Amino acid sequence: MTYSIVARDPETGQYGVIVASRFFATGALVPHLRGGRCAVATQAFVSPIWGMEAANRLALGERAEDVVPDLVARDAGQAIRQIHMIDMDGHIAAHTGKDCIGWCGQISADAVSVAGNMLAGQAVIADTLAAYLAHLHLPFGPRLLEAMAAGARAGGDKRGTQSAALVIHQSEDYPWLDLRADDHPDPLAELRRLYEVAQERFVHVAKALPTRDNFSGTTDRRGIDSAIKEADAARRAAGIPSKSFATDLDP
Repeated sequence: MTYSIVARDPETGQYGVIVASRFFATGALVPHLRGGRCAVATQAFVSPIWGMEAANRLALGERAEDVVPDLVARDAGQAIRQIHMIDMDGHIAAHTGKDCIGWCGQISADAVSVAGNMLAGQAVIADTLAAYLAHLHLPFGPRLLEAMAAGARAGGDKRGTQSAALVIHQSEDYPWLDLRADDHPDPLAELRRLYEVAQERFVHVAKALPTRDNFSGTTDRRGIDSAIKEADAARRAAGIPSKSFATDLDP
């Protein structure tokens, strides 16, 4: 009942998962990432245990092609599960159980994998991958959003969509961006709105957060405030209204 992308952006080193489904709060169970090291999506008759274990093992340096068959071998429910992942070396591995509901399957290219089940047809994942590769010039987030939109135009989940999520990690185990539309008539459009809202303030604050290499992060707010004001001025000058529902902070 889901289709998703796992990918690594070669330019930034970011790892991402984006998913859409006719299932409530798909972002709570499908994406599993460890900062700067791997991305996993577990779906169909979902096993979050698969996702958590796979992400932990990949983060410690195991290869995706070793992790997947071990999960499958140990799980009596493997025939109804689907998983795909990308490890720290960019290797991709996947499993689609023989009893997953059609249409179901997975395809990949360099540093990107698309998988789905209960889809309108094979074109969903084919068009998703093609759109991802056609938009390599875009930043990672918009590229993932464009790809999923192409899959939706090809029919997406054959029962429609209820929820979607976009998670991107940089170097840390906490997400650089974690957006969810848990119950929405057009969850992918809502993700796009949330991504645009994040560019207004959130991404500037995220740059100041503590990291493994900088335990204190940035403690001087002046640079953050300046970046937010510059972004806001540029948006207003371009005639682009804010997509946020937040109260206006201007005096």
